[in-house]
Amino acid sequence: MSDSATTTTAEAQSPLREAWIMFRRNKPALVGMAILSLIILATLYGAFIFTGDAYDIVWAPHEPPLVTPEFPLGTDYLGRDLVAGLLTGGAPTLAVGAAAAAITMVIGVAVGALAGFFGGWVDNALMRFTEFFQVLPALLFAMVLVTLFTPSLTMIAIAIGVVSWPQTARLTRAEFMKIKNLEYVTAARAIGAKNGRIMWRVILPNALPPLIVSATLTVGVAILFEAGLSFLGLGDPNTMSWGLMIGSNRADFLEAWWPVTFPGVMIFLTVFAVSLIGDGLNDAFNPKLRER
Repeated sequence: MSDSATTTTAEAQSPLREAWIMFRRNKPALVGMAILSLIILATLYGAFIFTGDAYDIVWAPHEPPLVTPEFPLGTDYLGRDLVAGLLTGGAPTLAVGAAAAAITMVIGVAVGALAGFFGGWVDNALMRFTEFFQVLPALLFAMVLVTLFTPSLTMIAIAIGVVSWPQTARLTRAEFMKIKNLEYVTAARAIGAKNGRIMWRVILPNALPPLIVSATLTVGVAILFEAGLSFLGLGDPNTMSWGLMIGSNRADFLEAWWPVTFPGVMIFLTVFAVSLIGDGLNDAFNPKLRER
């Protein structure tokens, strides 16, 4: 067999390559990726097309959409341009989702890995700790954390991460318990690899596929969480976000629907796109579907 044929066979058998092929065949996942890419591009570069400050009062309050050409989506309760608000508020909203998901993964993976790898009293203690956080009302606990400290997007991301990690911990624990007794892990122990290396260099890379799917879906949950906190008046008033736009205009919804509806549509599209991508990753990393 030639070297090129060997390389082709190795690439075809690569799990990541197979997962990518499966993902590309998933049309809803590609639609989700396209939607999310457009939203990210709009938040990053839209301000170069629609110049304007999201905080400036530029027109009369509650100007309806498609009435004034300069403000195609209308204005909010203060007379601020909604297009500028949507473009400016997208990046902080997405940043909160990504940061909260990262915090969730760091805490959840650390707790779940230790519990699943060592078992025994370590597992019992960490699972009792996890159950304590799992039974707490997540939204109420996040509200308390944000209220105790200065309301900011950083604090909101931390609060969401702190209340969202138990499910990730349980998933990580299950993966570690399943993998730690496999042959290649036993071989690593036999050659003298220490526990830390086995956990993070041997087991964790093989446990990543379901954790990646979980992290993707956590981003959508975190965005909804931020919107809920902002709707309740606990958002950062100094940083524009889609959740803050909804929360600050909620009192006038019956009089003017557009300042609440348009950021709500953006949140829906973002969470919908992330969910489609998460479902696509779940199918792509599923070995039974790959075999089929």
